[in-house]
Amino acid sequence: MDFYASIQPAIQALIAGVFTWFCTMVGGAATVLFVREVNDRFLAIMQGFAAGVMIAASFWSLLEPALDYAQAGPIPSWLPVAIGFLVGGLFLRLLDVLVPHIHLAEDHNDAGVNRKKFSRTTMLFLAVTIHNIPEGLALGVAFAAASLGGQATLTGALALTIGIGLQNIPEGSALSLPLFAEGRSKGRAFNLGHGSAIVEPISAVIGAVAVLIVTSILPYALSFAAGAMIFVLVEELIPEAQSSNHTDIATMALMFGFILMMILDVALG
Repeated sequence: MDFYASIQPAIQALIAGVFTWFCTMVGGAATVLFVREVNDRFLAIMQGFAAGVMIAASFWSLLEPALDYAQAGPIPSWLPVAIGFLVGGLFLRLLDVLVPHIHLAEDHNDAGVNRKKFSRTTMLFLAVTIHNIPEGLALGVAFAAASLGGQATLTGALALTIGIGLQNIPEGSALSLPLFAEGRSKGRAFNLGHGSAIVEPISAVIGAVAVLIVTSILPYALSFAAGAMIFVLVEELIPEAQSSNHTDIATMALMFGFILMMILDVALG
């Protein structure tokens, strides 16, 4: 822990982003190399679990510290947090409009422009990729916040890293397994599955550097990441988990993921 604390926050964020990408590759996308058919029940459980982790992380790792930092400002503490949260959701909505993609469960008239120029595989890949961006931003902002003191701590940022890593395990399989079921080779499905998470270390560094350069944006940045993550889980994870015939067990998986992330954040943070 002492060694990790001595590293620059941007490097901490980079390492954390590489770890979460590695979780996507080894724990998630690699499952396609060892299965013969897609298990809808397994996918529903994993997507529900990932949603639960993201809900808990959004509050304890991002919104709660954001409110704490905002109290030192000249305006009501809820205002910058509300603004950042809303802008985070709008940012993901803008990406949904601009980037051609399709959802695994169903489209919501937001599949981007010029979608006819891209294959279904490419648009599935893009959908998961753009929804990995807020996770990387959350990591970067969390490590930058920990270096600035206040309520955010390094152990809290590490707890967030573990939580996102855990929910990335099913996220990789949620892309790889459907692609395999549609006839893609195991190798291609695997590469697309883990490749969708390569944006996490990149966006983690961007988030950390932005906060370190302009520290006054910290409450906005924390709540921005939370808003973007909430948008993803409401837009993508929960609908897909509930689109199967295993809605009850997907809901219980969500609750288990929430509890696990809450324990991690409270115990370590």
